[in-house]
Amino acid sequence: MIQSMTALASRTGHDDLHRWTWEIRGVNARGLDLRLRVPEGLDGLEAALRARIAATVARGNVSLTLRLTREEGAGPLVLDPDQLERVLGALNEVQERAYVQGVTLAQATAADVLAQRGVIRAASAAETDGPELTAALMADFEPLLTDFAAARAAEGAALREVLLGQLAQIETLVAAAQTAAEARRPEARAALTAALRRVIEDAPEIDEPRVAAELALLAVKADVTEELDRLRAHIVAARGLCDQSAPAGRKLDFLAQEFNREANTLCSKAQSPALTAIGLDLKAVIDQMREQVQNVE
Repeated sequence: MIQSMTALASRTGHDDLHRWTWEIRGVNARGLDLRLRVPEGLDGLEAALRARIAATVARGNVSLTLRLTREEGAGPLVLDPDQLERVLGALNEVQERAYVQGVTLAQATAADVLAQRGVIRAASAAETDGPELTAALMADFEPLLTDFAAARAAEGAALREVLLGQLAQIETLVAAAQTAAEARRPEARAALTAALRRVIEDAPEIDEPRVAAELALLAVKADVTEELDRLRAHIVAARGLCDQSAPAGRKLDFLAQEFNREANTLCSKAQSPALTAIGLDLKAVIDQMREQVQNVE
């Protein structure tokens, strides 16, 4: 089943210290273009995300945004050794001066020391946002990527139905063109015969077999059998591409160009209002199909 390059998925997650929001969206592109916006300081996260997306998506412009926030007041407490040394030094100096003055002070407790500003503090992002957070984010990313792939598949299924409907219209028009081409044959034959007679009457010295051969060549050039046969072959090929799981967008786009080329040739050879009208209808449907093909991976 073909995949669409257009899709959207989002997800939220959290751990004890953080909350995050994912958003991934895709649009059509000639190749694979990944645009990631992730917080700095998470070693290896962006490279790992790129590798996972590239393993799932073959083509498209994919934008991924990760918004990460820390829970207020969450996180482990850490001791600041430098501040602790300063506080202990100050307490020691107070004790010594009190002794000199004959003042007896109660011994400071550990709680008294820890209560001093800066001795203990919440761990910073640099101290907590390490490999464990990266692993948690990558684990949470997998369901998001699954949802994104499912959205691309669902859009691809809808695209497939549209394309098959357009191919059915093209097939109907090709059949109508075949009927119109056969209907014009008696008129074309009569017109060529009349032209041959006029040439012979106006210039009797011209070699009659030579003129007949030239008129026969014109008749062959006006024949649209090859164009109709190629259009039928393109229909079969396009239907096969719509049912394959490998990326088919580029091949379908090439086929759409070939469809248009045959329709143009059909119109140039028409020599019949009915056949010309069918050729124009073909071009309109083919153009609509090509617009849809631009979204196929």
